[in-house]
Amino acid sequence: MGCATSVYAAVGTKKKLTVPEVAVFVPSTRIPAQSDLQKRLKGLIPKHVADRLSSVRNQIVFVAVDTGGSAIPELRRGLEEYLSLLIGLTNKEYGLEGLVEFKWTSLDDGKQQEASSCVANSWFEVLSVVHLMAMLALAEADTLMIPKDHSGSGIRTLSSDCKREAVDLLLKATGYLEFCVRDVLVRIPPEIKKNLPKDLQDGVLEAISFQTLGQGTEIQLGLAVDCQKATLSVKRRLACEQLSYFSQAYHCLSGCDRINNGYGKKHMWFIKWKFLESKAAAYYFHGLMVDKGNEPSCHVSAVCCFLAAEEILSESKKACFTFCLAAPVTRAAPLWGAMKHLHQKIPEVSARKSQMYGYLLEQEKVVQVLPDLPEFQLSLRPDDYQLPEIDPAWESEKWETQGQSLLKEQLNDSDDDDETETE
Repeated sequence: MGCATSVYAAVGTKKKLTVPEVAVFVPSTRIPAQSDLQKRLKGLIPKHVADRLSSVRNQIVFVAVDTGGSAIPELRRGLEEYLSLLIGLTNKEYGLEGLVEFKWTSLDDGKQQEASSCVANSWFEVLSVVHLMAMLALAEADTLMIPKDHSGSGIRTLSSDCKREAVDLLLKATGYLEFCVRDVLVRIPPEIKKNLPKDLQDGVLEAISFQTLGQGTEIQLGLAVDCQKATLSVKRRLACEQLSYFSQAYHCLSGCDRINNGYGKKHMWFIKWKFLESKAAAYYFHGLMVDKGNEPSCHVSAVCCFLAAEEILSESKKACFTFCLAAPVTRAAPLWGAMKHLHQKIPEVSARKSQMYGYLLEQEKVVQVLPDLPEFQLSLRPDDYQLPEIDPAWESEKWETQGQSLLKEQLNDSDDDDETETE
């Protein structure tokens, strides 16, 4: 799966080259590896429960490997069914939490890698499943945010419906990630938690969560820019909120070991790129607001904002280039919404306002200080996710009946062994 599920094809004279386009960054995706749960669970739980657990998990493995993780609806349905069965293993009454090993592997560029983790803990399995659900939501949002040529005219467009649906998916993904940090990681013993894959570290999960909210706000800003009724103050607020989200994402990821490996470095460059874009947008819209004042100092502050926005925008282009070249190589999706607007307006406004108020900048009495950006309460909230209800297969009556049968079988086997020894 990698960074994106949407692919731009550049056809050469000899062979077809494919370079993924990235609109929504999807970190390295992990999928369950083939495992014989029936054998591991034999004698521990009723046979029909073990059979279903093993069957549903193996089906998820088959679909993920066979499609490279692109069959998102099928995988989502399978994961939801599997979760309702899996949470039975986390029930302390059954004493099964640490008795079964669960294997997971990385799925990079649609290809399954060697098993990367094997942990004997049911909550690790819950964490891995919910994390995969979050990555699938991000991948689906990425697909929606890649502009498409629906008319065959060669002009790629992005509909408002796709943007709104992508925001919903981003909020759903954030809900999954926050649930992982808030409700699952705290249930995993410290000795297991410290050896978890880097993708499942709490700092990485929190970074992806903030990054996802930042991208949701970015889409909202794009919708506001395209809407004639949206006020300048609304646009400034959204740009400042977007900056705050990416700033927090950068802070979370900076403290993680993950940034030292290949995918971690690419992830960090993506956040740097989006951080710089949002900072340029925030200074641009703040400059427009400040420029409404009548005092000379207001115009000077506005010019400082515009000049800063232009410089930061230039830095963001370099960060985007570095992100795209970092392995695995990707392409940035075509500009749309706010950044398409700002890539044109920031240089124009910066040049025009600098010329208009140049005489003020030359006056020694006027202090040229870049004003602080306003802070706003963050408005975007993730969906509230909770685990599904436990599957009816774990009903206590069936469990007790099966448990008695298993006990009788074990006692009968024991009696047969005693008789053999006596003879």
